Amino acid sequence: MTDTQPTLQAALSQELRTELKLTRRLLERVPTEQFGWQPHPKSMTIGALASHMANLVGFLELSLTGPDTDVTTVQMPQGENTDAVLSRFDVNSENIHKAIEQVDDATFHGSWSLRRGEQVLMTLPRAAVARTMVLNHLIHHRGQLSVYLRLLDIPVPAIYGSSADEGPQRG
Repeated sequence: MTDTQPTLQAALSQELRTELKLTRRLLERVPTEQFGWQPHPKSMTIGALASHMANLVGFLELSLTGPDTDVTTVQMPQGENTDAVLSRFDVNSENIHKAIEQVDDATFHGSWSLRRGEQVLMTLPRAAVARTMVLNHLIHHRGQLSVYLRLLDIPVPAIYGSSADEGPQRG
């Protein structure tokens, strides 16, 4: 019996599907009429946080499609309402899966740089971009968004088990 391991991109793709599905459930609950609300003056507004999360998903695609990305050339639009944020999130989610299907493990182990013009801000293996800049970062902001929803008395969906408002998701 042969024990074959999935490719790095196959494993990442499956994990992304799960995490993106959970993230979308939170984004769906962000009320457009509350987009300007923020829990503290130093905090992002809920609309800015939701937009950031929708845009964040696109960073992995950027890292897979070239050796570097110049932040001065990347447009990260702010959604003006929940539907716009969800639309951007869905497009970025679809594009990230297409990009993952087009690369091999060697690409994931290769380096990618984030630049501001000629200044290199960071250089990381693409696998680290996937884990830290995208997945971990997205999960971090998902935690923030769940607190925002709670403070606004909006039911928080189950994420990795039950929430106070909802039982665990099946399938």
